Amino acid sequence: MSTANTENIDFEPPAPWLTPARRKALIAAVFVAVIAAWQLVVSALGISHLIFPGPAGVARSIYDVFQSGEVWPHLWVTLYEILAGFALGAFAGFLLGALIGQSALLELVLYPYVVAFQTVPKVAVAPLFVLWFGFDTTSKVVITATIVFFPVLANTIVGLRSAPRDQIDLMRAFTASSWHVFRMVRLPHALPYVFAGLDIGIVLAVIGAIVGEFVGAQAGLGYLILQRNFSMDAAGMFAILIVLSAIGIVLHGLMKAIARRVVFWADAFTDLSRGT
Repeated sequence: MSTANTENIDFEPPAPWLTPARRKALIAAVFVAVIAAWQLVVSALGISHLIFPGPAGVARSIYDVFQSGEVWPHLWVTLYEILAGFALGAFAGFLLGALIGQSALLELVLYPYVVAFQTVPKVAVAPLFVLWFGFDTTSKVVITATIVFFPVLANTIVGLRSAPRDQIDLMRAFTASSWHVFRMVRLPHALPYVFAGLDIGIVLAVIGAIVGEFVGAQAGLGYLILQRNFSMDAAGMFAILIVLSAIGIVLHGLMKAIARRVVFWADAFTDLSRGT
C-alpha cells in the first residue's frame, strides 16, 4: 500500500525570491524554451511532418479541430466517461476503504483480493468490459472506475489508520459510539489522505477513459486519435493529446482547489499532493 507520508518526507522550502509572479514567469519561460527546442530539432534534422510534426503544425491542427467543431461531440463524451468513472471509482474506493480501515478482519480477508485485482493490467481486462457492457460509454465508465478505485482505497485506509490513538481512546472513554469516533476523529485526519488519492485518481481517470476508447468506441477523443492514426495524421494526434493533457491539468487544479476548501484546517494536504 503506497501513499505519501508527511512524517518521512522533508520538502525543501522554495527560495525566498520565488514569488508567485516569478514562479508563473518561470513556468512560462520553460514552456517557451521547450517549444523553441522542439521546433529547432524538427527543422535542423529535417524530420517529416508525417512522422514528427513541429509545434506550428500541431497548433494549426488544434485550431482546425476546434474551428470545424469536429472535436466538441467527442470531447463531451470523453469528459462524461472521465467524470462518471471517477465518481463511481472514488465512491467505491472510499466506501470499501472506510470499512477496511476500521476492521482488521476485513483487511485480512478482502485486501489481498483487492491488491490481486489491482495487479492485473487494465489494458488486458478492458476487452472483457467492452464485451460485457458494450461499445457505448458504460464500458468506458467501468474501466475508468477500476483505475480510480485503488488509489482512493489505499489512501483512505492509511488516512483512517493515521488518527491519533489517544484521541480515539479519549472518545471511547466518554462512551462515544464507533460512528462518532469515525466522524469526529478518524475522518478529519483521513481527509487529507483521501484528497491525495482523489488527486491521483482524477488524473488516472483520463487514462482510463482513453484506454477504454482504444479498445472499442464509437465516439470520444481516443476514437479521434485512432482515426488520425489510420490516416497518418501525426499533427492531428498530437493535437488531441494536447487537449487530453489540458483536461488533466484542469481537473487536477479543480481537485486541489476543492481540497483547499474542504480540508482548510490541514496543512498536510500541501505536502501530500507534492509527494504523490
